[in-house]
Amino acid sequence: MKRDKSPTLPGSGATDYARYMRTDVLLGLQRQPDEVIHRDELLFQVVHQSSELWLKLAAAEVTETTARVTAGDLATAQALLTRAALAVRLVTDQLEMLGHLSPGDFQAMQPALGNGSGAESPGWRHVQAASRKLGRAFADHLAAHGTTAVDLRPADRADPACRLAETMVEWDERVALWRFRHYQVALRVGGHAPASTPNSSAAVLAKLVEHRFFPELWQARLHSPGTDPL
Repeated sequence: MKRDKSPTLPGSGATDYARYMRTDVLLGLQRQPDEVIHRDELLFQVVHQSSELWLKLAAAEVTETTARVTAGDLATAQALLTRAALAVRLVTDQLEMLGHLSPGDFQAMQPALGNGSGAESPGWRHVQAASRKLGRAFADHLAAHGTTAVDLRPADRADPACRLAETMVEWDERVALWRFRHYQVALRVGGHAPASTPNSSAAVLAKLVEHRFFPELWQARLHSPGTDPL
């Protein structure tokens, strides 16, 4: 007997897949053919809209990481933060698609973008806020156990705090790599003046590359006990 594949979930869409994934809404979020002024607007929107989705996931994972740290469950916190770092790596990889745009292409579609800037990304703002909360929660955890970041022994892989600290450094590094790649794309495709140019957009991006959410963990790598850096 042929299995009935009629949709059972509520909502619009011809299949349960379409209804659960809300594909009608998702695929309608891009500008329509009669709206675009340059064919590569679709590429530009897909890269940035999918980045917002990955950043939404990353921020959610970091938020839950913080909750797990507060609860003392560092092993689960580390696993969740590893997932967040992978999400940012995928966001970074997507920037390769923008390398297929020339400065001329980007300038041609610029009127459609208005005064929009990647700095206005809600996903990025949520990642920033969640990361700051994680840093405070981890510092509170260490203080409650009478220790500091400098006291962590990186060679002690049996210590959940050491393992989480290393993953926090990896998260910081992944975000920095994303910022650096974004900076390079801005120079190559966006036609921005180099960072050495005073008050240029690239100069602002270059400063962000150096930012760290957890500077105390990076500093601790210089002073931590043992021969191996954290």
